[in-house]
Amino acid sequence: MDEPEHATDFQLHLGDCIEGMRKLGADSVDLVVTSPPYNLGIGYESYEDKLSSEDYLAWSREWVSEVKRVLKPDGSLFLNVGASPKNPWMPHELALSIRDILVLQNTIHWIKSITVDGPDGDPHSVGHFKPINSKRFINDCHEFVFHFTKTGNIPVDRLGVGVPYADKSNIKRWGHTGGRDKRCRGNNWYIPYETISSRNKDRPHPATFPTELASRCIALHGGPPDKLTMMDPFLGIGHAGVAAGREKVSTFIGFEIDELYLSEAKSRLLEEPG
Repeated sequence: MDEPEHATDFQLHLGDCIEGMRKLGADSVDLVVTSPPYNLGIGYESYEDKLSSEDYLAWSREWVSEVKRVLKPDGSLFLNVGASPKNPWMPHELALSIRDILVLQNTIHWIKSITVDGPDGDPHSVGHFKPINSKRFINDCHEFVFHFTKTGNIPVDRLGVGVPYADKSNIKRWGHTGGRDKRCRGNNWYIPYETISSRNKDRPHPATFPTELASRCIALHGGPPDKLTMMDPFLGIGHAGVAAGREKVSTFIGFEIDELYLSEAKSRLLEEPG
């Protein structure tokens, strides 16, 4: 008889993530993939996204300190954060504010939409973005994913998110390929949002990241997924959890302060095959 497919153990909690993480053991989590509130005045159901800059950074240091405590020595924190034209420094201020807690090992650029000139010389646009009606600012089609570790010297699976060579002659030309038709993708990740028919039904949360973004973070961290414990302190409607289930991660821990979002996350995870 075939062995049953591995099913992720989902441990989802309603409540403040800082208090929740304090109940977890030290060095117990392999990777964290999360997107905290950006402090940009986003209209969440329960959370007031309008702290002073000082209070926001102090709160960020508090929750990141708990992440550090629960991370294993070779663990990874993938921190997705965006900016706005009115607050362009926020992602950088956040990263700088925690530089004495964790080490910034990689900076990944999540590209939501891009326009390139094709072979015909005409521009071709793909992806989705929120247009900005402004005479001063251009459309923002990008967010950061900061990869933090405890030492900055943690190996990652570069080819776990690799891409085939466009020029196949490079496979034999470069000794480091080992004959494999795959190279490092680099730190620009084009991942568009999925097309939706109803914002309220398909994306009932004002700030989400695509499931594929979390899946790539899992792959880049590396290691057998069925041996990993993954956490999202800001679960939202559960995209990181969905990725954990699809990648067959052993254990997924999520915290969410809003009961409506947590209920939606649970529903989405129940709908996932596996």
